[in-house]
Amino acid sequence: MDDKTIMENILLTTKGVCDLYMHGAIESGTPKVNCAFKDSLTDALCMQDAIYQQMTQKGWYATQNVPQSKIDQVKQKFTSAN
Repeated sequence: MDDKTIMENILLTTKGVCDLYMHGAIESGTPKVNCAFKDSLTDALCMQDAIYQQMTQKGWYATQNVPQSKIDQVKQKFTSAN
């Protein structure tokens, strides 16, 4: 397994952990449990960002620019839905 694949797997796992912590915070029944989930979520989001930044620097996570017209279309779609 190459480094790119390993980093992709770590990123996907970290994103999954973020999802679990978010749901834990939403569903927690006590303030202490809620705080523990929120703190863990913050840590996991920082980790996810660091992994993303590293992958971007290596060219392993390419993003594409979206034309402004597409952004405007989506804005219009959701504005008229209200």
